[in-house]
Amino acid sequence: MGIGTMSIGSYDEDEHERRERKNADVDLSEDDDRTDYHGSVTYDAGDSAEALLDQFKRMKEN
Repeated sequence: MGIGTMSIGSYDEDEHERRERKNADVDLSEDDDRTDYHGSVTYDAGDSAEALLDQFKRMKEN
């Protein structure tokens, strides 16, 4: 009983080429509508960098 061997390097190259072809083929169907979002985004910047550094130093000391 013989076991066939396959070069890992050739597999990698073939697999890479197959994936490149697959990724290059993009389906741009006409029903591909994008959703428009309306609204606003807010965020809390929190403490200043100095306050955070001071807190870190206090934590490190303990």
